[in-house]
Amino acid sequence: MAEGLGLRKFLAPEFIFGDGARRLAGRYAKNLGGRKILVVSDPGVVKAGWTKDVTDSLEEAGLPYVVFTAVTPNPKAGEVMAGVAFYQAERCDALVAVGGGSPIDCAKGIGIVCSNKRHILEFEGVDMVKSPMPPLICIPTTGGTSADVSQFAIISNPVERVKIAIISKSVVPDIALIDPVTLTSMDPYLTACTGLDAMTHAIEAYVSTARSSMTDLHALEALRLLSTNLVPSIRNLHDQELRSNVMMGSLQAGLAFSNAILGANHAMAHSLGGALDLAHGECNAILLDHVIEFNFASAPERFERIAEAMGLDLRGRTLVQKKKLLLQHVRALKREAGVFRTLAEVGVGRGDVAIYSEHALKDPCMATNPRRASKRDIEVVYEESL
Repeated sequence: MAEGLGLRKFLAPEFIFGDGARRLAGRYAKNLGGRKILVVSDPGVVKAGWTKDVTDSLEEAGLPYVVFTAVTPNPKAGEVMAGVAFYQAERCDALVAVGGGSPIDCAKGIGIVCSNKRHILEFEGVDMVKSPMPPLICIPTTGGTSADVSQFAIISNPVERVKIAIISKSVVPDIALIDPVTLTSMDPYLTACTGLDAMTHAIEAYVSTARSSMTDLHALEALRLLSTNLVPSIRNLHDQELRSNVMMGSLQAGLAFSNAILGANHAMAHSLGGALDLAHGECNAILLDHVIEFNFASAPERFERIAEAMGLDLRGRTLVQKKKLLLQHVRALKREAGVFRTLAEVGVGRGDVAIYSEHALKDPCMATNPRRASKRDIEVVYEESL
């Protein structure tokens, strides 16, 4: 089938981008009809002061609220269910999430359960959320996950030691208030991990089998922005213009992957993160060059465009040279960003690879990977990343 003839939809929430966007939470919560707001955040974001900026704006709008911060990185099913109990006990009717992917995914989980009246782990997969969530406003404070504009919620099941992906247009927030100022409280390592997560989103969306001309547009723009601004932003943490460009890159990548879905990189990262509770962005970064190497032959002209968007000059080079150049560039970028650990260094042993591969193969993200992968294929990519 010729590209462009397949049916494709493109879904995005309303979003407001720019300095001070976080202070509009009260106005928008009121517009959405909220009468009592559950604010979902985490201790680090509270400490940075961003949660208070948001609750201040709720106070100014005359809206009562309660704050739920019992959220850890890679939000657990139990935390979601505790949030649901708190939401119901406090008689809330709308949600505001302030933070990175963890508080936002937790808030999405709370919303799903409150409307659909079943345990959060029962919604794994695509289009399993039948009833829309209560109004949800997201204020992201990291430049990477794009949970604030996506159809994804990723929840950890610590009992089974797996992460589940919930993918549904019902989990797209009503409004994202994207304020690049919030990135200034991130340390270099978190900046690197979240930025490399955004870059992985853009690369996987661009080669996904569910891509479209709309998602291509956003993916390439994300790669251009992140390639030129991520490493400088790690070195100049308070440079507002660099932070803005990274946040815009993250937003563009989010609009791309939310609609094109992802691939083997994320499927494998979810499997690792579920088992070892590692930083999601670091898992993606460790695997990135190895997954590109695995997928390259299935979409060579797409990877060429990715390399060009990242600023590489491929003129007069053979395909083998182009692939080598792209891989060298991605590895150098990881090093410059300060992400050098291998899977072995984060606690993965050769004996773990088989079970992680099984989980990765079942992840919904694997369905849109450009190259079909067997269990052995996935094992080999993990082994190369050790």
